[in-house]
Amino acid sequence: MENVKKYTLTFLLVLASAFIAVWIYSSFFAKPQEIMMSEQRPVSFVNLPANSQQQLPDLTFAAENSIHAVVHIATQSARGGGWSSGNPFFDEFFGLRQQQPQMVPGFGSGVILTDDGYIVTNNHVIENAQNIKVILNNKQEYTGKLIGADPSTDLALLKIDADDLPFLTYGNSDELKLGEWVLAVGNPFNLNSTVTAGIVSARARNLGINADDYSIESFIQTDAAVNPGNSGGALVNQQGNLVGINTAIASRTGSFAGYSFAVPVSIVRKVVEDLKEYGMVQRALLGVNIADINARLAEEQNLKDMEGVFVVAVTENGAANDAGIRESDIIISVAGERVNSSSQLQEKVSQFRPGDNIEIIVKRKGDRKLFNVTLRNRHGDTQIVRDNVTVLGASFESVSDIDKRNLRIENGIKILDLKAGKLEEAGLSKDFVITHVNKKPIYEVNDLKREIGNAKGGILVEGIYPNGELAYFVFGVDG
Repeated sequence: MENVKKYTLTFLLVLASAFIAVWIYSSFFAKPQEIMMSEQRPVSFVNLPANSQQQLPDLTFAAENSIHAVVHIATQSARGGGWSSGNPFFDEFFGLRQQQPQMVPGFGSGVILTDDGYIVTNNHVIENAQNIKVILNNKQEYTGKLIGADPSTDLALLKIDADDLPFLTYGNSDELKLGEWVLAVGNPFNLNSTVTAGIVSARARNLGINADDYSIESFIQTDAAVNPGNSGGALVNQQGNLVGINTAIASRTGSFAGYSFAVPVSIVRKVVEDLKEYGMVQRALLGVNIADINARLAEEQNLKDMEGVFVVAVTENGAANDAGIRESDIIISVAGERVNSSSQLQEKVSQFRPGDNIEIIVKRKGDRKLFNVTLRNRHGDTQIVRDNVTVLGASFESVSDIDKRNLRIENGIKILDLKAGKLEEAGLSKDFVITHVNKKPIYEVNDLKREIGNAKGGILVEGIYPNGELAYFVFGVDG
């Protein structure tokens, strides 16, 4: 009996201990089930793709607004030809025949700027072209007339005889932001009306691809796909406004490889206005040699920061020199806008004409100084420079097919009237037919304009008199 009481007491003690242990665990250690469920409730990843798609810009308006104002340009250019030995007298003495040029096709794009048919494109699209055909998005075809070209910016202006055309309005390329969406519209690989999208990757890029001595490069860099045939096409913003002319790609294969480059509309607008009004671009020069400030230059010149553009040298009797800007000054602002690279500075100055007054702010030994600068042309004065051909003192007309057959020539322009000027000084006379300038065949007056404008020093003119006598002349044109 005593053992039963002993076992009973032990059992009760064990049972009491178990209850006490369960109470202690549930009170102090166990966590409520609903808290666990609350912590395990995940963020809804299912909704993320839908949300991200809604944040992408709607580019359909921009595409529809621009595609009808971008044209396809088809060209034919003469390659080869000229005298077989390079000396017309040698060829005539030995009875050698003139080599016939081969017509080579080319293609590109252009942008309609006005409802009456002014079209901007790249200079390299129409360079050396004897025939220019403009094909609209609705398949209508027109003959394009070259109004003028500017190799320094790789731009050219064409005109077609048409009315009520769709056209693009200028946007503001200065307001473009990195990461902003843009569209490239053109005709790559002869595929008409192609639209690609990308973002602005960089601004004021200088690639060094324009060989002209007065070249201006301040490209907009994008990752919109651009290929051969897109040259001269439109770069538009989300509102469908023109912000650039697609010009080049960065590629080792000739096809798109990630980046493309466009001339900003801030440059395009000025070039187009000058070509329409004067037949050539009125290039305003500041008269300085400049360099971007990098770590090496900053160390050599003991510069405290990397701000602005360094003045390496100042042109004697140039605009900057006369205003008081000196070597080793640092230009930080042009016409109220900050500049931090050579390409930015060139882009800003290119928007003005000779004779314009602008404010330049420089840093000199830590102090900021303001200068009022009157910009000049390449001749060192403030005059507007007219078409170079007028300086030659001649007017021209086309050569009839009958005269071409009689003279056994394929191309040329005839001097219709000759006044005091370079051609008269060189010995040319009325009715002389100019067939080649600097070994390039001349088919129309615009060919002569182009070759004179691109010449760097001497000009070689080859041609023929009405009696069949061959002649060539050499003279210089002030650059």
